[in-house]
Amino acid sequence: MHSVSIRPEIIERVMARRGRTQWFDRLEPARTALVVVDMQSAFLEPGGPAEVPQSRGVVAPINTLTRELRKLGTPVIWVVQANTFKDGRSDWEMFFQNVVGGDVRERSKHVIAQEPTVWHELEVSESDYTVAKNRYSALVPGSSRLEQLLRKLNINTLLIAGTKTNVCCESLARDAMMLDYRVVMLSDCCAALSDDEHRSALENIFQQFGDVSTSDEALGKLKC
Repeated sequence: MHSVSIRPEIIERVMARRGRTQWFDRLEPARTALVVVDMQSAFLEPGGPAEVPQSRGVVAPINTLTRELRKLGTPVIWVVQANTFKDGRSDWEMFFQNVVGGDVRERSKHVIAQEPTVWHELEVSESDYTVAKNRYSALVPGSSRLEQLLRKLNINTLLIAGTKTNVCCESLARDAMMLDYRVVMLSDCCAALSDDEHRSALENIFQQFGDVSTSDEALGKLKC
């Protein structure tokens, strides 16, 4: 797990602009959902094609959180990366031809060519939901059924966990806020490739897109 915090100068800047650090004082359990992003073998398996070693460190806090959320009736949604390939081309050709190359590209195809499963050390309940996406953000139009599911469940608040903090988690948080969802990034349940990248993403969210809280802080707001 990352041991970084938002820098004092960023907090000072936010306080000067809006006079408070947190957007939301209370969260409604029934209208909140935990969205856990990309916690699957491609990112957690040692030596995996997109390995984020710190992701293994957030498995325990995510499990602790999901147990408490289910008691409150708060939905848990597992979002996994899954791309399709046909005639040697993918449904996200821009990514596979430019962001990854060579051996990494071929290995990636094998682990996300069908809908992957959530990492085996994570506790998944029959009451949970699993959504496949084919872009960084599961809220990009056409990328997944996440928005339809959120509307069906009457959700207005997203707790965001998973990996990478600064890529898929941040992309989802930005899109969610701009679709008028209330966003809470869970600092102790997200992971990136470095402390600097993790903190940079948290600071971006903190300044413009929603709250940054620990899982315990979020639970406190759900229970108050």
